[in-house]
Amino acid sequence: MKNIVWDNALSVEVDEIDEDHRKLVDLYNILSHSVTEGDSDKYIEAVLEELISCTIWHFKHEERLMLLYKYNDIMEHKAEHEELINSVKALQQKFYKENKQLSNEDIDYLDTWLTEHILGHDMKLGFYLINVMR
Repeated sequence: MKNIVWDNALSVEVDEIDEDHRKLVDLYNILSHSVTEGDSDKYIEAVLEELISCTIWHFKHEERLMLLYKYNDIMEHKAEHEELINSVKALQQKFYKENKQLSNEDIDYLDTWLTEHILGHDMKLGFYLINVMR
């Protein structure tokens, strides 16, 4: 079972974004554990759906902050959001087509998907917001 451990390395230093990220990490960990433990496909389906829904909400939250604080790289960041949502929805479709199974590779993909976005684009956004939200 893979777990993402929340620590300061994942913090963007903006409390409301960090709270969202903690929730996404928690959902990822629930999903990873459920796949490893062989929980029911209905349960895994529900967790995956919640992860996707919370991610979409979180991305809209970030985009609202970007608009409010006139973030210069909003278009690039939004494009990454769209790409990530499309890829996780494709994973969801694969789940439906493949007898409602997620593989360890799928879990690894979600781990990379989540952590690389936080450590890349979101860190840059966090640094910007820290300076303009004062």
